[in-house]
This record gives sequence, C-alpha cells and structure tokens, in this order.
Amino acid sequence: MKRNLQNLKRSLGVVAAVGVLSIQQAYAAVPAEATAALDTAGTDVGAIGWAVFAVLIAAMAFKYMRRAL
Repeated sequence: MKRNLQNLKRSLGVVAAVGVLSIQQAYAAVPAEATAALDTAGTDVGAIGWAVFAVLIAAMAFKYMRRAL
C-alpha cells in the first residue's frame, strides 16, 4: 500500500513536471515607450522609498533623543 502511494506520487510528479516543461512562454514585443516608462517609474519608486526611510529614521532619532533627556 505504501509503495503504491509512493509510485502514485512519483508518477504525478513526473506528469506535473512534463506539463510545466511543455508549456511554452510567449514573449510579445514591448514598445520602447513602455520600457522607458517602467524604468522611470522604478526610479521614482526608489526615490520615494528612500525619502520615507529617511523620515522614519529621523522620527526614531527624535524619539530616542527625547527619551534621553
């Protein structure tokens, strides 16, 4: 019984692997404007993230200094 379950698991794993490997991904041509817009958006998100991080650090430092006094 245990061996049958192991064989079943193995065969299902093989079937799943073959199914995943047989799927072909389609790559569409992305316009240059879209790529440039995504790059710009990524830069903007990075700048906003660093600004938020700086505000959090400043708030923590202010809280730490108030506690020390």
